[in-house]
Amino acid sequence: MKKLRFINTVKNFGSSNFHALTHKNFRYFWIGQCVSLIGTWMQNIGQSWLVYTLTDSPFLLGLVGTIQFLPVTIFSLFAGVVVDRFPKKKILIITQSISMLLAFTLSLLVFTHTIKYQHILVLALILGFTNTLDMPTRQSFMVEVVGKSDLMNAIALNSATFNLARILGPAIGAIVMQGVGAAWCFFLNGLSFVAVIYGLLKIEPIAYVRKKSSEKKVLHEILDGLKYIYRTPVLFKTVLMVTVMGIFAFNYNVLLPVFTRTVLHKEGDTYGFLMSALGIGSLIGALTVSLRSKSGPKISIMFYSSVIVSIMLILTGLSSLQFAAALSLAITGIFNINFSTTANSTLQINSEDEYRGRVMSVYALVFAGSTPLGNMFSGTAASNLGASWAFITSGIIILVFMVVLAGMAGIQRRYK
Repeated sequence: MKKLRFINTVKNFGSSNFHALTHKNFRYFWIGQCVSLIGTWMQNIGQSWLVYTLTDSPFLLGLVGTIQFLPVTIFSLFAGVVVDRFPKKKILIITQSISMLLAFTLSLLVFTHTIKYQHILVLALILGFTNTLDMPTRQSFMVEVVGKSDLMNAIALNSATFNLARILGPAIGAIVMQGVGAAWCFFLNGLSFVAVIYGLLKIEPIAYVRKKSSEKKVLHEILDGLKYIYRTPVLFKTVLMVTVMGIFAFNYNVLLPVFTRTVLHKEGDTYGFLMSALGIGSLIGALTVSLRSKSGPKISIMFYSSVIVSIMLILTGLSSLQFAAALSLAITGIFNINFSTTANSTLQINSEDEYRGRVMSVYALVFAGSTPLGNMFSGTAASNLGASWAFITSGIIILVFMVVLAGMAGIQRRYK
């Protein structure tokens, strides 16, 4: 009897706090993501190790990341037009299939000992183009799977999955590399896409595709989408905040290795410990957002989250002990996810159906496409000022921007 009561309590807790999972379509999508994201992180760690082994060059290692993100920076706005014109489910099946083939190709080249650095650059570039289309499609597809009422809960659950995979994937990848080699990381990642593609084939979304009566050219549609965001205050403010956070708040892959060696005077195990602290904080943040998702996204949450992140970045820069840095990074992770999940939900819920693909392509541009610019800023700041001051400067810039934005919003309300 007590066991039955406990099971019912767990079920009630799950259905009320993770309500997106009550949608059969979302369960297919979410389970596929759980499998695939672990494979993605396995490939990430395997590819980084492979590139460094082949080249012994930090610059060439960084170049692979730049090449992979460059298409997102250049072509995201064009991708938004495609997303609005065609069924999102079909687009995702194509992009996920291409990603699967790229992973298998990389594994085959390594298995046959024919891999060269140039091969990895080409594969990274193709994956970059694929992700340019995949990212806004995946984001705008979510509302077709769960509807607007459970959208924020679904995004939070996806964030939780992403951050859990960020913890598990590299750990599993390291074990696989140690035991049987990096090629198996790529092969297993290729297999993981089967779960996503199978789930997509089973999903029956409430699809929205814009009517084909529009005779506008691609550039006109891009401009129309940008004007729509500018004319909609909540969308415009959100995009501005995401742009600043994308450039200055998400550059841990550049700053933390330098911070670990030059400030804490530690090695790779401490770097892994700090990254784990960030990942654990992000996971906690995602679960927290899912529990409060019924109240819906609020722009005030984005503002306060970004302010707390800016303060934590400053405190990280001031830290000289690894446990103090880990604590500030864990708190940063919590509020990073609060910010990004709320921003994502705000953009989708407040977008009209015919514009959602273009709005989310702008989100992909300023969130992920700003990575090369953010990496450049962080690398330059760390080289000239040191890693500590790079963290502190990033925090100050975010804080100043948010205070100015809040002041402008206050002035607008006063004179309405």
